Order: sequence, then C-alpha cells, then structure tokens
Amino acid sequence: MSGSLTVVGLGPGDAALLTDSARRALDAAEDIVGYFPYVACVPERPGLTRHASDNRVEVDRARHALQLAASGRRVAVVSGGDPGVFAMAAAVFEAVEHGEPGWRDLAIVVEPGITAMLAAAARLGAPLGGDFCALSLSDNLKPWPVVTARLEAVLRADLVVALYNPISSARPWQLGAALDIAAGIRAPETPVMFARAISRPDEAIRVASLAQARDVPADMATMVILGASTTRLIPRDGRPPFVYTARKVEGAA
Repeated sequence: MSGSLTVVGLGPGDAALLTDSARRALDAAEDIVGYFPYVACVPERPGLTRHASDNRVEVDRARHALQLAASGRRVAVVSGGDPGVFAMAAAVFEAVEHGEPGWRDLAIVVEPGITAMLAAAARLGAPLGGDFCALSLSDNLKPWPVVTARLEAVLRADLVVALYNPISSARPWQLGAALDIAAGIRAPETPVMFARAISRPDEAIRVASLAQARDVPADMATMVILGASTTRLIPRDGRPPFVYTARKVEGAA
C-alpha cells in the first residue's frame, strides 16, 4: 500500500518539547486524526485535512485513520504526551489486529513523546529515580476492582506510583478512593505530588503529605505521583521542594 500512518506524541503541551521527528511527521501528513484538543494543536495549512473526534471513540478513530492510510493518504494520529502510554498507539494496533487484513501491510510508525509523568517528574526533581510504575485510575476500559487490586499490589511493593486519569466530572470519587487505599498501606508523611498542566501557561505544582493529599484539588490535567518509602523532600524557601526517590534501598548489597 502506498499510504502510511504515523502515531505522533505531542508531548505535554509546550511546542518546544515536541521532538523533531514528531514535527517532521506532522509536516508530512495530509490528514491529522485525533481528539479535538490535540488536533487543535496542529496548525491548519494548505493540503492538510484535520479530523477531530470525541475522547471515547479511540478505536473508531483508529479505524478511520487506517482507512485513510489504506486509500493512499499520509496520516498522522495525534496524542498528547507519549502515544504509547494510555493513548492512541494501542488503539491503532487493536484496530489493526481486528480489522482489514491489508492494514497489516501498511507502513505504521510510532513517534514517541514526553509523557505526563516524565514531564512532571522533571519539574519536581527526580521522584521516578527509583523503581516506579504507572496506573490509570479510569475504569472506562477495565473494572474498578482491577484498578484497586493493581494499586494495592504496587503500593505493597513500595513502588512510586504515577496515577494517570486521576479524576473527572464523571469520576469525581476515584482519586479519593485511591488515596484512602494508599493511606491504609503507606505512612501518613509519604509525599504525594500534584503536577497540573506541566509546560502550559496554567502549570501548577503542589507537594503534600499523604495525610493532606485529599484536600489538594486535581482534575484530568493533573498527574498525581505517590511517593515510596525511599522518596525524599529537599525543602526550599518560598518554592516547592525538590523531590527525589533514592536509588538505593536499605539492606541492598
């Protein structure tokens, strides 16, 4: 097939954090496919058609992009952050697996981007400097008991936990429930980091203890990072502390 499909990570928001290879893929595209706000990040230009859709139609969006590519178009599917982290790359390959056999012969490339937990960690210091994991609190695609079982397991393993999709208007209670689970396993002084809209004009960072964390506002633009027993704070006057997770675990050789 003559068409191609590139899944592009737009990064956390600031255009300066878009990779050169991702920018070249956007410049070469004839069609941009994605969620409304991400498509809006790609400027209009002659020869470019933008296809924006709602957030909960990822696989339908992927099928549409694959159909365009199969017709010979150069297509870019856009995601915020990194497209392989709770984003469109998985939806594209799900559509390929269950779709037209010819789609497997398309030239499909994934261009990485800076995902939210890495952008947040860089602003905070190095909270992901030791072992960590990432979980999504959304139960749109998996049952809530699966979310809580996974969260409990990684909390008991003493991993730093980056929480994606922590709260929304449709799910206003789940972050609080997750923090309650954490409070039953980790010490009340455990650092909890709230990093909102990193690299954008409304960026905001707050570091609280686990005991205080329920009182900190958050939304879907917020990355929440639960520290481990090895996570440390370095206080600074008038500014958020530096946060890092020690590389060495006590008792290790």
